[in-house]
Amino acid sequence: MKIAVLGAGAWGTALAVNAAAGHAVTLWARDLAQAQELATDRVNNRYLPEIELPAGLQLAGGQAAFDGVLQSQDLLVIATPMSGLRGMLHAVKNVQTPVAWLCKGFETPQKVDFEASFGLLAHEIRAQAAPDLIAGVLSGPSFAQEVARGQPTALVAASEHAAVRDALVQAFHSPTLRVYANDDIVGVEVGGAVKNVLAIATGLCDGLGLGLNARAALITRGLAEMTRLGVALGAKPETLTGLSGLGDLVLTATGDLSRNRKVGLLLGRGVSLPTVLAQLGHVAEGVYSARTVLQRARAVGVDMPITDAVVALLDRRLSAREAVQALMGRDPKGEFA
Repeated sequence: MKIAVLGAGAWGTALAVNAAAGHAVTLWARDLAQAQELATDRVNNRYLPEIELPAGLQLAGGQAAFDGVLQSQDLLVIATPMSGLRGMLHAVKNVQTPVAWLCKGFETPQKVDFEASFGLLAHEIRAQAAPDLIAGVLSGPSFAQEVARGQPTALVAASEHAAVRDALVQAFHSPTLRVYANDDIVGVEVGGAVKNVLAIATGLCDGLGLGLNARAALITRGLAEMTRLGVALGAKPETLTGLSGLGDLVLTATGDLSRNRKVGLLLGRGVSLPTVLAQLGHVAEGVYSARTVLQRARAVGVDMPITDAVVALLDRRLSAREAVQALMGRDPKGEFA
């Protein structure tokens, strides 16, 4: 296959490296200077400094090269953060090639009050920006470093279009990377978005030193919140107990490479949010998605107390310990009520 990966961050680079073992892959960077550095050094010094780029991986960069990169490809992979997805979808909206995005989360709404229009999931953005595009998402429990190193990983290719699912499986399924097909794009994207918020909560738990019992409770009750919201938005409940729901939640909530977990850890240790974000250096989608998750849950009548506590913490309405106390002080109820 001929594959173009649009975006040379950690995740885009990792998948390009992985796929280059069996396909003709071009990695495009928005910044021409970054593309030239990648071509010269054969390493992504900013995002994956320990991973050598394969000799067969082609590099391109800058707007002048963009249209050429799109030509004659069998698959386009958008590897931007959520904030860049709408613009990229608009740029590729007329291609006939299957397209997939990698980002997880909600687009930041223009207004921040709860009466404003909602932030959208990626497939909802696609419906607005590129309604004729044949597209989907590649998601699941995965750290870029491990995929680039060839460590065993399993992902989900989700789309209503079989052509997109098939293209993703053909492109990325390998001895070290299993790709499962799923037609429930709503469930896959809800899992990918909500788990980031829940990872902040579990990081907070660990930062406060509350113990493994508390962590297990947060992950389990967090899964219940995720499933309730997903089903209310049209997802299949089994999707949320699969790789892109439970699997991604466990990884992001417990893995030391998780940026969202690190946000919670540092907040639990008393570091201010601006300082946390400055130290992080990369996007932690849960910080920007938390309010939209809560907003959409309220709109469909879904109770999400863990998410509510995270939003209150991020908005500085509650301290870390007050957020935990608010959760523990809730009235008793049946586990599945």
